[in-house]
Amino acid sequence: MDPLEIISKYYEPGSKSYNILVSHCEAVREKALKIANKHNELKPDLKFISEASMLHDIGIFKTNSPQLDCYGEYPYLCHGYLGAEILIAEGFPRHALVCERHIGVGITTQEIIANHLPLPLRDYVPITIEEQLICFADTFFSKSNGSTKEKSIDEVRKSVLRFNGNHVNRFDEWCQIFN
Repeated sequence: MDPLEIISKYYEPGSKSYNILVSHCEAVREKALKIANKHNELKPDLKFISEASMLHDIGIFKTNSPQLDCYGEYPYLCHGYLGAEILIAEGFPRHALVCERHIGVGITTQEIIANHLPLPLRDYVPITIEEQLICFADTFFSKSNGSTKEKSIDEVRKSVLRFNGNHVNRFDEWCQIFN
C-alpha cells in the first residue's frame, strides 16, 4: 500500500491542500514512529503506523477549510469520519479507524450530545496502541499555514484543556506511556 498513491486520488499533487496535508502527515508519522521505536514493549505495528499516519487526515478536502485550500461542505470537525468513509471504500478498514478516532484526543458520544457536535453518534476515541500513538503524535502539529513546527507538551496541554478536562487527563496518560 502506498499512502501517497491514495492521497493523489483525492488531492492534486503539488496543490496547496496536497502540500499541507502531506507535510503535516509526514511530521505526524515521523513523531509517531520515533515514539513507537522507543517502546518495543508495546509491540506497535510500525508499518501500519507509517501508513495510517500518512492517511489520518485524508478527509479534510471534504470540509470547508479555506485556510487549508479545502472547500467542501462539512465542518472541519467531520474530517475524521469522512476520511474513514474514504478509506473503507479504498479497502482499508483498519486505517479508517485511525481517521475516525484521531480528532483531538478522542470524542465520546456523550460529548457529541452535550456539545451538539455535527458528528454521527458513536464514540471516536482511539483504542489500539497504534491509534493512540498516532492521535498523540498528531496533537503536536497544526496544519494551519502549512507549518510543521512541533508544539511543546505545555502548548498541547493548553490546547486540549480548551475542550474538556477529561481530555487533558487522557493526554497526560499518553505522556506517561509514550515519553
